[in-house]
Amino acid sequence: MKKWPALLFALLLLPFLGGCGYNQFQSEDEAVKAAWSEVVNQYQRRADLVPNLVNTVKGYASHEQETLEAVTRARAAATSFQITPEVLNDPQAFQKFQQVQGELSSALSRLMAVSENYPQLKADTLFRDLQSQLEGTENRITVARQRYIAAVQHYNVLARSFPTNLTAKMFGYEVKPSFTVENEKAISTAPTVDFGKK
Repeated sequence: MKKWPALLFALLLLPFLGGCGYNQFQSEDEAVKAAWSEVVNQYQRRADLVPNLVNTVKGYASHEQETLEAVTRARAAATSFQITPEVLNDPQAFQKFQQVQGELSSALSRLMAVSENYPQLKADTLFRDLQSQLEGTENRITVARQRYIAAVQHYNVLARSFPTNLTAKMFGYEVKPSFTVENEKAISTAPTVDFGKK
């Protein structure tokens, strides 16, 4: 007999959970995770291009050691950053992720600028292929970031709006961090990789 009131209470609570945004939180949270996975995937794709790019440039411009080392260090920092699900709920960790990716973007931009001084490098087929892949990857990064920003916006509006904000507080759905304006310019501007191809 004591189970009936608890069961009745649970049955009465079920429609409330659906109507208060609980299911919508599940959906939006999964959308954010999926968009984040694509961001990480594209950054990893870029990091995978760096060793071949550095080795190719080194073959023609070995005395540009400082620039090559800066790219290698920035890649090492970006790939050693532990990307865990908690990054999405920790603004400081998210900011650190942005920082290491921004440093790699900056180092690659400098590498592309230096390579302008080497006509033989610009004519190298492997280099041209790598630069084309880098350009495509930078575009994919921009698209993935835009999709992540949109997914986070939908989630955060849900977390802040009444009455779903009550559900957010009850179940611990915190507002998620997004890419910041300070970092946006550095990352959304793809490195210059057009070497006057005809």
